[in-house]
Amino acid sequence: MRARCVLQSLIPLALLAFATAPAPAQDRLTPADLYTPELGLEDLDQLRWTPVGDAFAYVEADSAGRGTDLWRMDVRTGERSRLVTGASLVPPGEREPIPIEGYEWSPDGSKLLLFSHAQRVWRLRTKGRFYIYDLAARTLRPISSAPGWQQFAKFSPDGRRIGFVRDHDLHVVDLTTGRETRLTADGGDAIINGTFDWVYEEELGLRDGWRWSPDGARIAFWRLDQSPIPRFFLIDELPLYPQLFPIRYPKAGEPNSRVKVGVIELDGGRITWIDVEPGDGYVARMDWAASPAELVVQRLNRHQNRLDVLLADVRTGRSRVLFTETDSAWIDPDWTGFEETLTWVRDGQQFLWTSERDGYHHIYLYQRDGSLARQLTRGEFDVVHWMGVDHGGWVYYVAADPTPLERQLFRVRLDGGRPQRLSQEPGAHDEILLAPDARHYLEWYSRADAAPVRRLHSADGRVLRVLRDNADVRRRLAALGARPPEFFRFRTSDGVELNGWMIRPPDFDPERRYPVLMYVYGGPGSQTVLEAWGAGAGHSRYLWHQLLAQRGYIIASVDNRGTGSRGRAFKKLTYLDLGTWEAHDQIEAARYLGSLPFVDPGRIGIWGASYGGTMSALTMMRGGTLFRAGIAVAPVTHWKLYDTIYTERYMRTPAENPEGYRRSAPLEHAAGLTGQLLLVHGTGDDNVHFQNTVQLVQALQDAGKQFALMVYPNRTHALGGVHLYELYTRWIEQRL
Repeated sequence: MRARCVLQSLIPLALLAFATAPAPAQDRLTPADLYTPELGLEDLDQLRWTPVGDAFAYVEADSAGRGTDLWRMDVRTGERSRLVTGASLVPPGEREPIPIEGYEWSPDGSKLLLFSHAQRVWRLRTKGRFYIYDLAARTLRPISSAPGWQQFAKFSPDGRRIGFVRDHDLHVVDLTTGRETRLTADGGDAIINGTFDWVYEEELGLRDGWRWSPDGARIAFWRLDQSPIPRFFLIDELPLYPQLFPIRYPKAGEPNSRVKVGVIELDGGRITWIDVEPGDGYVARMDWAASPAELVVQRLNRHQNRLDVLLADVRTGRSRVLFTETDSAWIDPDWTGFEETLTWVRDGQQFLWTSERDGYHHIYLYQRDGSLARQLTRGEFDVVHWMGVDHGGWVYYVAADPTPLERQLFRVRLDGGRPQRLSQEPGAHDEILLAPDARHYLEWYSRADAAPVRRLHSADGRVLRVLRDNADVRRRLAALGARPPEFFRFRTSDGVELNGWMIRPPDFDPERRYPVLMYVYGGPGSQTVLEAWGAGAGHSRYLWHQLLAQRGYIIASVDNRGTGSRGRAFKKLTYLDLGTWEAHDQIEAARYLGSLPFVDPGRIGIWGASYGGTMSALTMMRGGTLFRAGIAVAPVTHWKLYDTIYTERYMRTPAENPEGYRRSAPLEHAAGLTGQLLLVHGTGDDNVHFQNTVQLVQALQDAGKQFALMVYPNRTHALGGVHLYELYTRWIEQRL
């Protein structure tokens, strides 16, 4: 069956210059341009609402380069004032000001908790030093004089104390007396209190592992015993004698941490353990149940297809199941991108919940006893996340509606009724921050043909003020002849319609035949085909795609089955067979692109990183002679080498699903490689270990296949930089 195509140009008349002017030969993009300030996106750094909601704050480097100032902007007038002068933030006994790398308001708004000297833990920089800044007195002091890094410091609800984690133990400081109390005493290499091990952080999105009770009298916390997890060693080969860095990393089928939930009484230090131990499963979420006496805990089994929501009495430790969510494939408690998927409303008498039970991801309202009150959203679209609930009973949420490519803001009443669409322009309305009083919100809005803008809105959706417009980036790219993506759809040979985009060269001639480089990610619930700036690839990759288009390449991307925003059935088709349908659809996309009259079918390539690296390698190995060249960056080459939570969610364990693991592994298909493959990996990658690439190198050598390899010593999973993109560019120009 011949593929059917519908091309949809997204180029409005006002932006024709963006698309049609050829790039002067002497003014082309280079890999170095990807990191120049002239092409960098501007935004307001560390944007936060004030406690009242009449203003918002953000951080900005001062003009002298001596520090970071904290500014306040009034939502009514637009006037800004300096709340904190960065150059004055010099701690007692020190000479240099501290940079503001994070901040939190005290409950009454009179003080700030400042985070500085941030250090990377795993993916994020979550440890450092915390300081209290008194806004009226303009004084700064550290929260603790004891040695060691601090994590996740928070004011108590009454503002009288600050709690934090140090060296895997919980501590609390009385702000009146300065007295510091250690609340747990067993933290160390094996025991973690108040934060998480590698796999919980990476795959469940959990980092801050403790919560103040609403009355400030107790602290609830996770306790993980990671001693059952085998150590995996990263190797630093740069010193004269290589050094080993062990991490507790549970690979598929291996033991996880043993997890408990405890509640500490601040008066006396007694710990009550809650009876929610999940065995070999997970405590995926935990918080106070809008009451100082009860916790709500989400317990997820190891197969991740059953989630129990429990209500626990913190005085006795006893819990009961409120309700259970099940799925024949999997449940992803972090799918919204936020730590908390359950939100209490109406003074704790009801709560919001999200589920895919009707085939799409929607919002449901429950009574406190666990009975369902009503379903709030319905339709053939996915709710992406909710923003909050106002005092009038409106729930604010973002949905992939009216098309899977968009992100639009809506609101619906808790009492039900027809949702109201607040955002109007097509595109992506992202990073929406709803004010505490819900009268205003801030958003990051973009389209595929329009650079992002940061805007202030009233709650009804009206734009009140543009705060950052990034017009200079758009003008610079227009001067370089950049063309925005054009969206298309096609049907696979088995009748499934897939979405894609392509970027054509500035001087595109339909009578010529062009080489094509496909960009792929393709993992569960992901999307690269979005009506958003960066075309689902991120800003630096988007600029690199424009660079290649200037040099005569068509860049294309297609969302295969298994990706997001098209409902449960489309996403979960890949269950127990991760990689098979994704590779099938990418091969179909390559065949479709090769059938277009302006494409050279003998010059099709593919590239991607992480899951996209896996897809690039697997697709090339299963695609016969279809792909001439490809780049696989930090690929998982066999799912037995990846972590428990992610892998088993989609594949179960290697012992339960050996054939699924075999089918999906590039290691098992190395003999099928015909194109020219470049492997790229960092040896310090704690996520997808360099071991994956080493084993693929062995498999390719055993199969008699030639390939290229670039290794970045001690670099992590987040590879980037000019050298990397120069490598990519030369490889593509020489082999495609």
